Amino acid sequence: MAGDQLQVLNALDVAKTQWYHFTAIIIAGMGFFTDAYDLFCISLVTKLLGRIYYHVDGAEKPGTLPPNVSAAVNGVAFCGTLAGQLFFGWLGDKLGRKKVYGMTLMLMVICSIASGLSFGHTSKSVIATLCFFRFWLGFGIGGDYPLSATIMSEYANKKTRGAFIAAVFAMQGFGILAGGIFAIIISSAFKARFDAPPYEIDALGSTVPQADYVWRIILMVGALPAALTYYWRMKMPETARYTALVAKNAKQAASDMSKVLQMDIEAEPQKLSNWNGGNPNLDIFSAIGWIPSAKTMNALEEVFRIARAQTLIALCSTVPGYWFTVAFIDKMGRFSIQLMGFFFMTVFMFALAIPYDHWTHKDNRIGFVIMYSLTFFFANFGPNATTFVVPAEIFPARFRSTCHGISAASGKLGAMVGAFGFLYLAQNKDKAKADAGYPAGIGVKNSLLLLGAVNALGFLFTFLVPESKGKSLEEMSGENEDNGAEGEAELSPSTNLRTVPVA
Repeated sequence: MAGDQLQVLNALDVAKTQWYHFTAIIIAGMGFFTDAYDLFCISLVTKLLGRIYYHVDGAEKPGTLPPNVSAAVNGVAFCGTLAGQLFFGWLGDKLGRKKVYGMTLMLMVICSIASGLSFGHTSKSVIATLCFFRFWLGFGIGGDYPLSATIMSEYANKKTRGAFIAAVFAMQGFGILAGGIFAIIISSAFKARFDAPPYEIDALGSTVPQADYVWRIILMVGALPAALTYYWRMKMPETARYTALVAKNAKQAASDMSKVLQMDIEAEPQKLSNWNGGNPNLDIFSAIGWIPSAKTMNALEEVFRIARAQTLIALCSTVPGYWFTVAFIDKMGRFSIQLMGFFFMTVFMFALAIPYDHWTHKDNRIGFVIMYSLTFFFANFGPNATTFVVPAEIFPARFRSTCHGISAASGKLGAMVGAFGFLYLAQNKDKAKADAGYPAGIGVKNSLLLLGAVNALGFLFTFLVPESKGKSLEEMSGENEDNGAEGEAELSPSTNLRTVPVA
């Protein structure tokens, strides 16, 4: 089958792993580092926003965001991401991957900074401007999903393509980790400089005025990694598969890849055939008592505790899960990893839910945290990674970005249902014990049972997923079954397919 495709594409498929592969991983991966930082850092500061802007004099507990405001603050970026995945995925197939790639990054930089500069003195004005900028931040983030996956899949060789795409996605883990660590540093620094009593001792004094800077700084720092990689994204050539198969310019594709692969590729005139082929906000750690009651802490202490919990989960489960996928995806295959991931997610979710009362006892909290962490590990050494990799491999070049955007948007829709739905469902069955402003829910135990059932459905649907391990993109999409080319890009007679590492 390989003989039917352009030799410039075959050269990419069999190229040895070299420096340009790692450069592409870093350039694309820093976008995902920023994506994860920006999407997940909001969960670190929502409690602080409630204390600052929704304080109620005489209340027993610190101020919290009302349900509708909390849903908007936590979910508006997901809405933007869904829209961005669809729009920029489509645009990437129309204008080319490279032209659109810079747009998404600049949008992320501008809106990250603007989110921290949300203006106004009243709660309504601050929250409204914050939501406005976070929507457009999410819009830019959404574009990064289909474009990064498509670019990496079209640059990679077929032997290690899965690992390279997964490595780009794995940068999300470092973004989550960086968000937690930075929040710990900032909250610790402000706490040391502006210490305050717990809420139950001095309700108003527990939130110092300087705390308003903390959430702004945490949000704005997300612009830095994206800004630092903008120049290098603009230096990347358009992918050969887009140039040759979509733009139908094999000569330019050969020229671009000659520079990338450090080898001579000659292009003869040709005519190509037209081929028509977050996290559910369950406050789970507060429920089991791992994070103390809000009234026993001041505002900065609460930010520190939440950031520490998120950092520990990322360090012990999320990040290792991503990189286990990188290590094993081209050995085990996409299908096996996704099936295994859903299986163990189902097992651990039911293991948490069925004996839930057992886990709420103080002596059993560490066991709960370990089990909960394992669900994150197998989510990332499982469907979270494979559902990013597979759509970048199975669709034809002329609408690969569009289809990946649709696939990613479907996943983000699921995240939105989880973030919003379980925020309400996990509330106590007794309305008097539910969080302020929320109706009675089905409780944490039943919510975990429902999650286990959803994971079981994912396990069954995995049997519909095709295996792309070791196959070229053209084999998966069927593009190399067309034999209408009058000529094809040829390797010069003096050059074989071995590549020379960049000096």
